[in-house]
Amino acid sequence: MLNMARTYVLLAATWTRAAAQYPLSMAMLTLGSFILTGLDVAAIAVIFAHTTALGGFSLPEVMFLYGTSGMSFALADLLFGNIDRLTLHVKAGTFDAMLIRPASPFVQMAVHRFSFQRIGRTLQAAAVLAIALTQLSVPWQRAWMIPLMVVCGIVLFAAIWTLGGAAQFLLVDAPEVANAFTYGGGTLTQYPLSVYGGDLVRAVTFIVPLAFVNWQPGLFVLDHPDPFGLPYWLRFMSPVAALSLACAAGLAWRAGLRRYRSTGS
Repeated sequence: MLNMARTYVLLAATWTRAAAQYPLSMAMLTLGSFILTGLDVAAIAVIFAHTTALGGFSLPEVMFLYGTSGMSFALADLLFGNIDRLTLHVKAGTFDAMLIRPASPFVQMAVHRFSFQRIGRTLQAAAVLAIALTQLSVPWQRAWMIPLMVVCGIVLFAAIWTLGGAAQFLLVDAPEVANAFTYGGGTLTQYPLSVYGGDLVRAVTFIVPLAFVNWQPGLFVLDHPDPFGLPYWLRFMSPVAALSLACAAGLAWRAGLRRYRSTGS
């Protein structure tokens, strides 16, 4: 694991140095990412211009959920989002080259064309989260959950990307299916799940565990009752959900590698 992490850092630094050869372009792309994702916050502000609560949550509480989800998604996208491009490498035959190099194919896929400019989205989500926390005044007895939920959210999104990548060994159009859970999940978790139906909430709790990105732990941090009456102990299950999904993703990726047959190019 340490060797994989070292390889990732070295390759990411190489791609970042290449992008830094054009500093103005790099800065503009980072700023553009920051501003573009800010439109999501503007949409929430428009909603609260016409109401005082959304699904039973105030504006600072919704901003808290948005910030934690946004940070998890943005960091997972920055670190592992390139996994969903596996199909392109399989079709072009470039994945074969990754298999014969003395480095993990997963690491090579994840870091390929590493785009540091995506950090703009992370900074935007962090700014929203910081502003929300100043208005919420969360006591330390519950604040300890915040960094844990962000880390677990990163693992959950990364695992979903990995599962989508593993599916691409078999399915040509698997990226579109995976995007429904990665980018779709990122959008879903920006809002309180109380605005959705109970069946959907149970599905993202017990089937695809997106509720553990920020909803269940967020209820604990905000000291908010569960609108769907789910067990209280679920609020502490994000690490279990993240570890379980990560193990499933790892097994799926290894199974995909074993079934992979070269394109012959």
